[in-house]
Amino acid sequence: MAKMKSLVCRECGKEYPTKAIHVCELCFGPLEVKYNYDEIMKGLSRKKIEDGPRSMWRYLDLLPVESASVASVIGPHAGLTPMVRAKNLSAYLGLDELYIKNDTVNHPTLSFKDRVVSVALTRARELGFETVACASTGNLANSVAAHAAAAGMKCYVFIPSDLEAAKVLGNLIYKPNVVEVEGNYDDVNRLCSEIAGEHGWAFVNINIRPYYAEGSKTLAFETVEQLGWRAPDQAVIPMASGSLLTKIWKGLHEMKALGLIDKVQTKINGAQAEGCSPISTAFKEGRDFFKPVKPKTIAKSLAIGNPADGYYALKATGESKGAMDMVSDEEVVDGIKLLAQTEGIFAETAGGVTIGVLKKLVKQGIIKKSDVTVAYITGNGLKTQEAVIDAVGRPFRIQPSLVSFEKTFKIGKNGGGDA
Repeated sequence: MAKMKSLVCRECGKEYPTKAIHVCELCFGPLEVKYNYDEIMKGLSRKKIEDGPRSMWRYLDLLPVESASVASVIGPHAGLTPMVRAKNLSAYLGLDELYIKNDTVNHPTLSFKDRVVSVALTRARELGFETVACASTGNLANSVAAHAAAAGMKCYVFIPSDLEAAKVLGNLIYKPNVVEVEGNYDDVNRLCSEIAGEHGWAFVNINIRPYYAEGSKTLAFETVEQLGWRAPDQAVIPMASGSLLTKIWKGLHEMKALGLIDKVQTKINGAQAEGCSPISTAFKEGRDFFKPVKPKTIAKSLAIGNPADGYYALKATGESKGAMDMVSDEEVVDGIKLLAQTEGIFAETAGGVTIGVLKKLVKQGIIKKSDVTVAYITGNGLKTQEAVIDAVGRPFRIQPSLVSFEKTFKIGKNGGGDA
């Protein structure tokens, strides 16, 4: 019996075959994968997972592909990134047990998008597609381009025209068809929806979205395993479309439903930048719906003004009794610097949003000292250097002499001193 039963509408419950479709024909609700959990449970155990490959594909049984082995997937090395015990940042914030889930070192393109793209392209190839595409704020385009190159698939990536230079280069190096659209991400996404309707391509975040989104669950699976088969008390998650937050919530509950952990007590907290915070604003105003906004923030990877999963993110946070908040661009930069200077992790702007909101939630008493807390850092700072280049100072410049060095740093004969 197949592990995927169907695609099911998240609104009306109508079921569809597991093909390249993403919207219900009755109510226009989004579709997601429905699994045969009874069948999955027969062959799943903690030991099987622990003995699996050193990648997210150790959770193959819980992902929406038909491949029977890791040897046949696209992106077999994605995931299983470090869970860092953040002792220095813990001390700074006054927490006992804080962890950083560090996807800045994900393979191959240094963001969590390598997880979702690995699943999406594997499924797209299973469904017979030869051309893949995406609408992206940057990291997704990088990952689709890299995985398509490795798989020998044709590729189109559509990006806003004001994207960070490093992310544009991170597309061009793989030689896909890179299309800059004059507009923001929401403009790009609307165009791609039209193109997807006219051309037989696999758009990973449109007609392949039900499968693509499931890749985010692997962050929850790894969190549970790396914490010694337990769910955290608190999770702080950056939000763009809101999909990542909803899938981490779903993944934690799958772990419990399959008997791999005893309970899920996790409070799910969402983080956004003030310049694009439709979901967090709705939460703080007590609404179960969001109002689309026009993005204006340095956190471009989170700059989705009309988030597809915003409603479901609000629902997940409400169910978990979590919270949401937002931070200014200045606080984003401060968050990037704080994480780098305490834990040696250089995050992109989305990471600055996560750390900034984490700091706020601790100060507000929402995250308590004794809570086991995980902050999700989803992309590498080398991709968004423009955001911090004016906030980190300049190198010391000296003459090539010992005297010049000691004078600059006020170092005497007995050592010590400072600049």
